[in-house]
Amino acid sequence: MESNPVLLESKSSPINLLNEMQQLRLLGHLCDVTVSVEYQGVRAEFPAHKAVLAATSKFFKEVFLNEEPVDGPHSNVFLNEVQVADFASFLEFVYTARVEVEEDRVQRMLEIAEKLKCLDLSETCFQLKKQMLESVLLELQNFSESQNSEEESPARPSAVPAAKAERDSPDRSAAAPGRGASPEGPAAKSKEKA
Repeated sequence: MESNPVLLESKSSPINLLNEMQQLRLLGHLCDVTVSVEYQGVRAEFPAHKAVLAATSKFFKEVFLNEEPVDGPHSNVFLNEVQVADFASFLEFVYTARVEVEEDRVQRMLEIAEKLKCLDLSETCFQLKKQMLESVLLELQNFSESQNSEEESPARPSAVPAAKAERDSPDRSAAAPGRGASPEGPAAKSKEKA
């Protein structure tokens, strides 16, 4: 008797795997590549895992698949014109699928994602920039609407009393020329009675 196959799938395994790889990287265990970055004289070295970098970055995948065999399993990669803070954030993102950066660094993170051909980071930056732009546009729209309502508000009160005074006039027909009233208006009638 043959049983039907069933799917065993872990929802937590991908996150657990990332967390464990991040811990190994932070402790320097099993790292087989050192990435050196330099920008305007500031230089730093980052130990990492080839497999993680190659899986998340087409740039690193090409580098590692095309490198010449060396005298050991450890590789060195040098990146020029990459800021230390940006590469540290890049590494945190590829190892954890999340990173917190200042708003003014999002464009730089997008640039490093494009340089290193990291599609996940590129998409994440693009979506965040889109949300930020939509937020700014919404604020501008709200500001514009509030300015328009403030400009209309002072005009209405001065126009309303004049119209209201005309409607509330006790002798409206006498006040309006062309309705059979004399040009002198109500004042002339009061003189006739006297």
